[in-house]
Order: sequence, then structure tokens, then C-alpha cells
Amino acid sequence: MSAASVLVVDDEPGIRSTINEILSDEGYTVQTAGDASEASALYSNKAPDLVLLDIWMPDIDGITLLKRWSGEGALKCPVVIMSGHGTVDTAVEATRLGAFDYIEKPLSLSQLLRTVESALRQQSAAPVIPAAAAAGRAATEAPQGKSAIIEAAREQARGIAMQTAPVLITGETGSGRNLFARYIHDSGVRSGGEFVSVSGAMLADESVLEQFIGADSHQHEEPGLLQRASGGTLFIDELHELGPKGQSLLLGFLEQGSYMRPGKSEREAIDVRFIASVQSYAGESLRADLLAAVGVMQLSVPALRDYPEDIPPLLKFYVDMFVDQEHLQYRHFSIAAQNRLRNYPWPGNIRELKNLVRRLLLAGGADEIALGELEASLKLPTGGGEPLVKKDLLALPMREAREEFERAYLTQQLELCEGKVGKLAERVGMERTHLYRKLRSLGVDFR
Repeated sequence: MSAASVLVVDDEPGIRSTINEILSDEGYTVQTAGDASEASALYSNKAPDLVLLDIWMPDIDGITLLKRWSGEGALKCPVVIMSGHGTVDTAVEATRLGAFDYIEKPLSLSQLLRTVESALRQQSAAPVIPAAAAAGRAATEAPQGKSAIIEAAREQARGIAMQTAPVLITGETGSGRNLFARYIHDSGVRSGGEFVSVSGAMLADESVLEQFIGADSHQHEEPGLLQRASGGTLFIDELHELGPKGQSLLLGFLEQGSYMRPGKSEREAIDVRFIASVQSYAGESLRADLLAAVGVMQLSVPALRDYPEDIPPLLKFYVDMFVDQEHLQYRHFSIAAQNRLRNYPWPGNIRELKNLVRRLLLAGGADEIALGELEASLKLPTGGGEPLVKKDLLALPMREAREEFERAYLTQQLELCEGKVGKLAERVGMERTHLYRKLRSLGVDFR
């Protein structure tokens, strides 16, 4: 990347000079422009490999300039928006117009260099996507979020994409394992091939062979998953729901790299990259040798509650997505509502957030989604059976939260003690008489 050229567009001479100095020291060729007119001339005459574009400029603002460039067709190179007065709205508008990323001033040196490297890496791996297509494909190509934990997962996914070995993706239900699977496919050497996705539960044991390798019906050949994904990727979601016969067949495909179709005399080579996903801690139902074969490379997708700082931009992203794709009424979340959701445990992860946004947009009403409306729409976990970490205790008054915790704690401990209260008393360190009284007051059935 040392020969890559970067155009820096900013009306502040000091910032232009600083970025020029930093990027030049890293080996980049740098051009600078102080306004939109100068930037347009440099962009048109000698298209750079990357543009760093400020929003606030004296003649034409950066968003308008980006809109003009994207209106001329596909952007000639990645564009990264910069602003010291940024808002989530500005960031989303920029990405909808085709911007690669958005960074805020004062600029962090490490973030600046990381963003430049990522943009140029994407530029070298694939052509720039036209702005109209970028808005429609963003949700499937790149898991959203700018937190360190998500960027680390994306970076690991990009590294995996450059390989061809099978991949096992783990994570909670709704955490976006499918998004990362698609991201790996789109970022890798097989991006020109098909991405075929199937759930393990859909591969019934009695017909799983035909589903994998196809079948002949009245002299008409029905392609199977392996033929459809040839040259591309086969993603098996919820691999732990695959039956014993399906697991045995998949292991054979992975180990042998070929298969024999009924009625054929020669084996056919498999030209497919396998990606599979399982829920966290769901590997007990899978053969150990299959897990080892499919898990040559592994990626763990974080739970949404682990990166709450990304909640506000995620809300805005999905609002805009539904407004664009389904023409729903535009509404925005109040600051209080956003703050409430930053502290929500998200048992359903990204899928739950997406469904919540869609439900509130479909409901219609005032442009602003206030805290009261949000609370009415949230379905708070109640009763036993939910893992304690997924209970929304922060939404409850202290006394109710304490009782909810004690009820869940003692119920789950009682299950571990096989219903034996004496064993439970020893386990939790309570005198048995006090424990009986506590169980009765919480409504825990210990009989």
C-alpha cells in the first residue's frame, strides 16, 4: 500500500498539514485541497486511491460534494468522511451515499491509519460499489458497529476470508453469525461465486443425501447444495441441528473432498468453501470429529450487550434501512430511549434490535420514539428458564430486581441440586429453616 495516493480535503490548513505529514511518513502519496472546488478538480483529473473528506467547508459541504460524486455513477475510490461536529445522522447519510467510513475529529492517529488501511485494502480486493448498491448491501456485507470488539471481529473475519479452510462461527442466537458468514464470503477470493445458505434443521436425515448432491427426476437433473455452491460458499446455519446421517455425510465431504453421485462411474470434486455456525455451547450434539473438521478456522461473534456503545448508530442504521427498503414512516429514538437501550441486555441480540426497530416504525406515531413508548414495546423477560445474564434487572426497582435475582438464582441452583433442599442449603451457605422461608416467600416450588 506504500504507493497509494490519498486526497485530503479540509478547510483548516493545520489539519491538512498534520494529516499530510502523518500519511507521508507512512509512505503514502498525499494531495491536499482546502475547498470543494479544488477537491473536485483533483478528484476528476487524477483520481486518488482514497479521499479523506471534511464535512464543513466554506463553499460546498462534504455531504453535498459526496452526493455529487456518487450521482455521477460509481465512486472512483473509497471516501472517508471527517467531521468535528458529527452526528449519527451525518454518518448514516454519508454511508448511504457510498462513503466507506466516518471518523470524528479530533482525529486519533491509530484510528486514522487503521481506517485508511482498511479502505485501501477493500479497494484492492474489489471494485468500489455504486452508492445505490452500497445502501442495499450494507446490512448483509458488513456487520455494523464501530466499537473495538466489533472491529476486531471484522478484522479477524477479513483474515479468515483470505483462506480457503472450513470455518466454524459461534455465538448466541441472533448475534449475527449469518452476517459474518456472508461478510467472509464477500471479502474473500470466492466472492464471485454463489453464497448458499441452509439451516441444519432443514436437512432432514431421510433426504439429506439428495439435498447435498442432487437427484435425477424423470431424466431432469436437480442440483444439490454442493453443485449450487460450486465455486462459492456453502453456509450451514445451526449445524448442531443436523442429524446423525447428515453429520456423517458432511464429515465425508470435508475429509475426502469429493463425492459419488448415484448412477455415475467417477467421483466429482467438491469446489466449495464450507462455513458453519453453532450457538454458543451447542456443540454437545455434534460429533467431535465433525467439529474438528469444520472448525479448522474459528470466529466467535460477540453478544450485542458486549458493545453497548454501538446501540445508537445501530438503531439509526436499521431505521434508515426500513425506511429505504420498506418505505416505512421515518422515526427517530429520543436520547432517553437510546440510553435505555444501551442498558438493555438484548437476549435476542441484533435480531431483537432489528425486530424492535421495525415494530416501532410499523406502529407509526410521532416522529420521536419516546421512552414511554419504548418501554411498552419491550418484552421484559419474566419467570424462570431464562439465563440470569439475560434478565433485564436494570429496568426494575431495587426490591423487585433483588427478588428477581434471588428467584432465578435459587431456582437454577435447586435444579443443580436435583431438587434437594438440604443439598441446596449447603451449596448456597444458608441455614435450612431460613432457606425454606426464603423459597416460600419467592414462590419457588421446592417440592
